[in-house]
Amino acid sequence: MRALRKAGAALALCAAALFTAAAPAVADGNDGKDAQNGKDGLTEAGTNFRTATALEQGEKATATASTGDYLYWAVPVAAGQVPTVEAKVKLPDASARHGGATWQLDVYDGLRRHQPCASGSPTHHADQQDTSVSLSCTVRQVRSWSERWANDPLPGAYYLRLTVVDLPEQDLGLPIDAEVTTTARDAGGKHADGGELAEPLNPSLRAGTIAEPDSEPPSDADSGSGSDSGDADEDSPRAVAEPEDGWGSGWWSDRWVWTAGGGALGALAAVGGYTLTRGPRSSGTGSGRPPADG
Repeated sequence: MRALRKAGAALALCAAALFTAAAPAVADGNDGKDAQNGKDGLTEAGTNFRTATALEQGEKATATASTGDYLYWAVPVAAGQVPTVEAKVKLPDASARHGGATWQLDVYDGLRRHQPCASGSPTHHADQQDTSVSLSCTVRQVRSWSERWANDPLPGAYYLRLTVVDLPEQDLGLPIDAEVTTTARDAGGKHADGGELAEPLNPSLRAGTIAEPDSEPPSDADSGSGSDSGDADEDSPRAVAEPEDGWGSGWWSDRWVWTAGGGALGALAAVGGYTLTRGPRSSGTGSGRPPADG
């Protein structure tokens, strides 16, 4: 009996040690899964256009940085959408700051053209006693095509830049916490422009390579045909992933509803007008004379 009791106690201790050691690993694994698949999993930001952190619409990203850093994110926007960017900065403690600061949120398209905000507050001044500052910017409707000389927003990658533009020099380098979220709504069929862009403004992350000083330039045979280079360019990573519904606005829009409804109302109006103008049918014999008496 004593031997059995000792064996049972040893088994219990081994089981307790096993579960105690395995519990943190399971928790860490779940946290990592939530960070990758959840909407609040990104905790970094780029420092320039080429290192911008890719986001999805509706996904919130957070970053810990220093006052004075330039923070970059990139998000895909399709034609027919109206994107809205919202950012919030948690400021350092007021006792560590030496005055107010002005923060700014900028939006650029895939060609790095600055896009003005149709509404929102892209620039905001925070006083020294403020604990946070909120910024927002709603860009104009993204068009499916545009003239070469125009600065219209086009489908593709959109870069978000958050930074401070005016502050006391002593406050540079103080730690901050920033978060940014991008959402988009459909403008509707009545705002459709009916065009189509050949390619979205979604630049490649490997646009070119730097040759070594001692290396010789590749020959025509080694470089391959133009189709091969095009395939290589398609395989290169892009700034953002293509949306699930594609870069275009799609073939369906509420314009189809208005078109079908207008056609049905027109047909009913035509039938009603014909009925009113035709008048009642006569019941005579067709000769125009009244029937003779029998």
